[in-house]
Order: sequence, then structure tokens, then C-alpha cells
Amino acid sequence: MEDALLKISARSKRRAMEWGLVLASQGIEAIIDNSDDGWFLLVEPKHFDRAQATLRQYHLENRGWQWKHPLPQTDLLFHWGSIGWVAAIVAFYYWSAVRFPGVRGVGILDSDKVRQGQWWRLWTAITLHHNLAHLMANAATGFILMGLAMARYGAGVALLASFLAGVVGNLADLAIYSEPHQSLGASGMVMGALGLITVQTFSFWRQYRFGGRFVFRAVASGAMILALIGFSPDSDIVAHIGGFVAGAIFGCGLAYIAPERLQRGPINAGALLLLAALLLATWRLALVAP
Repeated sequence: MEDALLKISARSKRRAMEWGLVLASQGIEAIIDNSDDGWFLLVEPKHFDRAQATLRQYHLENRGWQWKHPLPQTDLLFHWGSIGWVAAIVAFYYWSAVRFPGVRGVGILDSDKVRQGQWWRLWTAITLHHNLAHLMANAATGFILMGLAMARYGAGVALLASFLAGVVGNLADLAIYSEPHQSLGASGMVMGALGLITVQTFSFWRQYRFGGRFVFRAVASGAMILALIGFSPDSDIVAHIGGFVAGAIFGCGLAYIAPERLQRGPINAGALLLLAALLLATWRLALVAP
């Protein structure tokens, strides 16, 4: 069978292992081989062009500082850009809880006021936190989940999709709870990232005969993690489930787009700009509302 496989040369064992993980994360099977001529990746002919395109894109995106790194003992990649997300929610906390504490009142998700027309609270509430413990819990969990989602879908695309999933989680809150209530926090967004990660093997279903097994295991694992970190008695379980389901739906849709296209710089820069515009617009409405 190996005679029918095509070779991609790698200059070292480390590079071959790294490239093997990159291809595996995109659903491309590759065999790492060594001979007198050096190290190679052996890829099926039908995946050869896509494998080369994926590695070219990976090289372009990782010139200089390498944002994406393979996780030891796994086939996963981690994007260190999640540090930026943590820094952003910490900055929002300092702004809203330390410098200008009154801001929290105009941005929190208040069900009565949302029903009266202040829809922007569905968005602004994601950037707020009750206290330092609440912030640290979301930062610690989100750092890992956002990093995994950003490595698979691209930094900007993953952040935008996760944020929109958090908004859907807040909408679920509004739909389920008829009594007046208030809520805030980025946990719905974090669960959205978990949903994105859970369905990243969706492409296997279409590419491989036994891909359904990978999808089933991934969904089962994602549901277990959701239950472990999202179902604590003092948490907003409805928003967590809503964010997770929305993230999974977005991930299924994004699975139809080739990963190398999703991870292109212009697309992710555009997604980040759109997210920033949404945050600025909604917070502007919150700050000027009577």
C-alpha cells in the first residue's frame, strides 16, 4: 500500500512529527517514514494536494513566532492567541469593576430591560463578571478551550463564533426563564468554544468510512466536559447549554469550509474587526441608553 502513497519531504524527525500533527488536525491521514534519503510524510494521492496546501498555509501562518503548537501525546494543536482573549476579559473586568463600577449596571443581562428593547445587553453581559473568582474561573477554562478552537478554526473565526454562541446562550436564558433575572459572564462564550471543539471531527464523517466513530466519541467527550464544568449548582446552566449547542452548530457549518481557508490571515483579521465593531456598537448603546 505504501508504494501508492506520495511523499512529502521533511528536514528532520521533529518537523515530520509536527507536520503529521498538523495534517491529522485537518483530517488528513499521514504516515511518518524514515529512509536513507531522510524523513517523509506518506499521504494518499487523493489528499496530496490538500496536504501540501495545508502545510504551506501552516508555514505562512507560523513564520516568526509560532502561535500554534502541537500538544504532547495528542493529535491536537493549541493556539497561544488565547492569551489575548484572557487579557481582554481581564481588561474589561478592570474597567467595569475597578475603574468604573457603575458600568456593570448598564451592561448586565437584565431580562426585564431586554424585553423592553435593550437587546444589546445580550452582548455586553458576556464581557462582565461578578467578581475576581468568577473572572478567574472563566479565564482558566477559556484559555484552554479558546486555544484549541482557535488552532482549528483560526483565531478570529473561533472568537467571533464563540462570542455569537454566547449571545445565543443568553437568548436561551431569556426564552426559558419567565421570571425577572439578571446574569453576566463569559461562560456561555467558553461553552461555545467547547461546542466548536466537540464537532471538529465532523469532517471525518464525510471523508472516512469509520469517521462516525470519531464523531460519536468527540460528542460524548464534549457532553461530559459540559456536564463537569457547566452544570455546577450556582452557574447559569441554560446559558451554558445554549452556548454549547450554538457553538456545535456553528462548528458543523464551518466544517464544510477547508481549514486552510478558514485560517487565512485576511479572514481572521476581518472576523476580529467584526467582533470589535459589535462590542463597540453594543457598549456604545449601553452607555448612552436612558
